[in-house]
Amino acid sequence: MKNILVVGTNSRPVACSAKKMGNTIYSVDYFCTSDLVKCSDYLRCILNQIPYESCGHYIERFDPELLETYANEVVDDVDCILCSAGAMPDKFPESKVVGNKKIAHIENKYNLYNLLKDKFNVPETFLVSSYSEAAEIVKSKEDRKFIVKPIFGAGGKGIRRFEETNENTDFRGMMLQEFIEGQNVSASVLSTRNEAKAIFTSRQILGEDGLGQPDEFAYCGNIVPFTDDLQVKKTAEDAIMELSLLGSNGVDMIHTGEDIYVIEVNPRFQGTFECAEEVLGINMVDAHVNACSGTIIEIPQPNKFAVKMVIFAKRRCIAGDLDFDGVYDIPEQNVIIEKDEPAATVIASDESLEKAIYKAEKLVERVYNELEPFPEKILARNVSV
Repeated sequence: MKNILVVGTNSRPVACSAKKMGNTIYSVDYFCTSDLVKCSDYLRCILNQIPYESCGHYIERFDPELLETYANEVVDDVDCILCSAGAMPDKFPESKVVGNKKIAHIENKYNLYNLLKDKFNVPETFLVSSYSEAAEIVKSKEDRKFIVKPIFGAGGKGIRRFEETNENTDFRGMMLQEFIEGQNVSASVLSTRNEAKAIFTSRQILGEDGLGQPDEFAYCGNIVPFTDDLQVKKTAEDAIMELSLLGSNGVDMIHTGEDIYVIEVNPRFQGTFECAEEVLGINMVDAHVNACSGTIIEIPQPNKFAVKMVIFAKRRCIAGDLDFDGVYDIPEQNVIIEKDEPAATVIASDESLEKAIYKAEKLVERVYNELEPFPEKILARNVSV
């Protein structure tokens, strides 16, 4: 048994899997969901969920430096550190980080484009400083479509079609990227210093209105596995080896039907983490640790389908009792969740893809039934008192 520090915006999936291995878990997190509390022996969070108080807006309250500060308070007490989205491993002692030690060159999406453009199909990408500069590029390439995308960021937030911008748009920290039409696919890859193996592929669920996701390109789930296309897997493996990444990493791609374009590389645990464990019957933390030590564990063939859906509040609401099977990232009961903020995650599986999707959709419906409009519940509570 080891003392393991798990750091990230949402450390729940990794922390709970590491806990199943018999480790003592130190979690440093943003959301502080109730199911993370159950997996953690030590817990420090940016967000304190208090009944009848607002959880606020993530974009306003998340502070990566505060996450780093909280983690460094216990770094001397742990044997190793696992970083998930929102945490930069180079902020911690290199000897304790299990996985990629430095990822800033990959987190910078324009830099990643330059690292890959000579060996992979990638959408043409430009650094721009103003709307007029972007408009000139778009005008010169009338046969293509473009999106405006943050240079740093995760989950597809902040991405817009160029047509949705105007001369008042702030292009600081943004880049202009060719829009490739096709299927949004991703691959999860385990890698050592000498080899990389794609263990499954998935279809990404993006901008789904039914899940309350208002942004067209923002992440809200996965369907696993998606395709056995060997070229998709090989492209992902080649990209991971090209970037010399270690452990569990993800590659987001678009399959046009003829070509495969590498869009982003995630040098960390991916959103498909729980789906991987569900369909493969493995512990992803164990698989990651082994790969970092030089061994890729034997990976069984998927024996069913798993569907993950991230649910966002469609209005300002109060969380009811969401502690039922298939629901994760559970908010504390009676906290206020603001419109467009994440409310919970559902995961369902079945040997039939159609049945897995149906189960997930029924869970989504049940969650929304437990998200009561605000302030109606407060008023009802006061009247009953």
